[in-house]
Amino acid sequence: MSLAPSLPELIARARADLRMGVPVALRSSQGDAIAIAAEGLSPERLADMTALGTPVLTITARRATTLNARAYDGDVARLTLPKDATTLWVGSVADPADDLTHPMKGPFTSIRDGDASVHRAAITLAKSARLLPAALVVSVDNATQIASDNGLTVLPVELALPHMADLAPLTDVIHARVPLIASEAGRVHVFRPDDGGEEHFAVEIGKPDRSKPVLARLHSACFTGDLLGSLKCDCGPQLRSALAQMGTEGEGVLLYLNQEGRGIGHANKMRAYSLQDQGFDTVEANHRLGFEDDERDFRIGAAILKEMGFGAVRLMTNNPAKIAKMQDQGITVTERVALKVGENAHNTAYLATKAKKSGHLL
Repeated sequence: MSLAPSLPELIARARADLRMGVPVALRSSQGDAIAIAAEGLSPERLADMTALGTPVLTITARRATTLNARAYDGDVARLTLPKDATTLWVGSVADPADDLTHPMKGPFTSIRDGDASVHRAAITLAKSARLLPAALVVSVDNATQIASDNGLTVLPVELALPHMADLAPLTDVIHARVPLIASEAGRVHVFRPDDGGEEHFAVEIGKPDRSKPVLARLHSACFTGDLLGSLKCDCGPQLRSALAQMGTEGEGVLLYLNQEGRGIGHANKMRAYSLQDQGFDTVEANHRLGFEDDERDFRIGAAILKEMGFGAVRLMTNNPAKIAKMQDQGITVTERVALKVGENAHNTAYLATKAKKSGHLL
């Protein structure tokens, strides 16, 4: 029936449920499970999960390395809970905020045997929900019945896992003229993914010729830098400089992608900032949180460019990864236009880390 949710819609529903602190049912041929995000776990739901069986705390291999826990499953680690585990214990393992003040959290016992597909699915959902990448998972024999009794979303793991990294189709919902300081000939396009995710924007300056390479920038949203003028990064100056150059040339397109904090979300970005205040650099902070160096998906930018009719760009970037991804997605990069602005006393170390560890051309 067409009224039933599609697989992408089920994935989006499961992601939203975890974000609200609601468990989801995960069905697999290797065994079913009920999973809930570690972040925001309530004592009542911890008790309910424990009543179903033996909870396992699943974290990423990055977080496991910080905790000196074994990750026998490669990208994830499955940790057994102490018998007296509380939500505070779960939170302390998932969140590195107090790692330095309370470094001795173990020793941890990692599960070596059995299939980890339901655990991997739970971590993937938590990440895409912009939560800490940690989830409590309980293996059960009757996930469908539990879901029916409690109104939970049921996700078929083997069908869903290969598609969790799929790029959701984007629709140009509306575009309208918006006179800007950089150029009165501004037009803003709103692109909406069909999986319920955040909308992205394209700021078109002038009327670029679709048959020629367009001056373009993929700019990831940065609330602190773009709006507040934060000095911890160079995002705000890059945004304004890119628009100004497009205004000077009379045409261009700036893609404003809602991938805050290198794709980890506002809250996790602030957690990373807090860790930086403890002495960790931006990459180390991401790893302690359980994320990779950069969780952004630049395929979104390529998809928007194609939707707007552009096949070639003069890309304003210092990040070679953006160039590689554009070309991998069929967008020809005819020129890299450097964008070296915004360095100050507060972000010198941050920029040095981007150059040394992320390969930025600074």
